[in-house]
Amino acid sequence: MRASTSIETSRSSYHHGDLRAALLAAARDMIAEAGIEGLSLRKLAERAGVSRTAPYHHFQDKNDLLCAIAAEGFQRRHREAIASFNDPSKTQREKFEAYICDYIRFAVESPEQYELMFGRSIWKQKNSTQELRDVAYPCFQHSVDMIRCWQECGLLSKDDNPLRTSQVIWGAVHGIAKLWIDGIYTDDGQIEAVALCAVNIFINKTP
Repeated sequence: MRASTSIETSRSSYHHGDLRAALLAAARDMIAEAGIEGLSLRKLAERAGVSRTAPYHHFQDKNDLLCAIAAEGFQRRHREAIASFNDPSKTQREKFEAYICDYIRFAVESPEQYELMFGRSIWKQKNSTQELRDVAYPCFQHSVDMIRCWQECGLLSKDDNPLRTSQVIWGAVHGIAKLWIDGIYTDDGQIEAVALCAVNIFINKTP
């Protein structure tokens, strides 16, 4: 079964894992089209071509589904960040540049999922699931670990706490990403230039 046609296949052809993945893919498409307000488990079942009860075998309710979409985003971003940081062909500065640029691109290319990952609909309302926390917290901890490494090699200032430095850098990059998501910045071709400017601001200027 080809991934691109999984949503359109009959319900009998789904394996357990395939259906969950297909439901998540359909849900991402739905929130991209109509926002989270237009998403429900009933509508999701119709979109995926399965019985109305099928989604409840994988998600307790709509919040559980939204957290699963966010968790999937954290998993993807975490894998990308690890792969880039562990790339032996890159210098530490190139790894830092990639961290900033890739983060912004991830947000711009997957805005609805990104908004779920960091938006108020989950965190402000204290609606996060254990599944989401189990992937979100290690993702942020990895960012702190990378910052600590870049401090130790002298790329970033060693004078500040790694956690606080990571929070400030993440806050700044998150703000840049939001400017693109909200349509304030519109030229995606400028993402790399803005990211490199941010890198130049953050790196240690001490001789």
